[in-house]
Amino acid sequence: MNLAARLLKLMLGLILFGVGIWLGLQADLGVGPWDVLHGGLADKLGTPFGRTSIGVSVIVFVIGLLARVRPGIGTVANVFVIGAVIDLLLGSSLLDGVAGGPLALRLLTTAGGIASVAVGSALYLGAHLGPGPRDGLMLAIHARTGWSVGAARAALELSVLVIGVLLGGPVGIGTLAFALGIGPAVQVAFRVLRQVPVRRTVEVPL
Repeated sequence: MNLAARLLKLMLGLILFGVGIWLGLQADLGVGPWDVLHGGLADKLGTPFGRTSIGVSVIVFVIGLLARVRPGIGTVANVFVIGAVIDLLLGSSLLDGVAGGPLALRLLTTAGGIASVAVGSALYLGAHLGPGPRDGLMLAIHARTGWSVGAARAALELSVLVIGVLLGGPVGIGTLAFALGIGPAVQVAFRVLRQVPVRRTVEVPL
């Protein structure tokens, strides 16, 4: 696949990822751990959700660089595109009535958000242009602690979730659904879309 096609896949994946987070926010049943953190910080700082997400991404990106995670075009794009998509959609009137609608509709919207994040993840990782800053940090923890990738991800997600809850972030049944469902959903998306994940992104010091 040529670079132009990979860039297109990357951008489509990041846009779908941002759409998925926005759907979770519109359902108002709770969002994924990182977005609980973003929401809590946004409330405390009085900043837009997407721009808060970008700020956190920049910090995580810098930590990843210090941990010798190899960034790529996709890593930098991830920092800015997802947050911009979220703020663009939150600034519109699309799906504004969902939060006050029937529970079934809100649950469906939450499920749609998880599916959109999963498909977006498979596409942007499948473009092989660099992991997202959070994915890179997870791999750095894995490489330096000897923990499994699953354990490293769980520790990271639990840590940001606790901080987000303490800050008053949007936690609820949707948070549980995201935590339990996103892993299998991403796995299915990789298989259905026939994507191959990036296999090596962290330099381990000798």
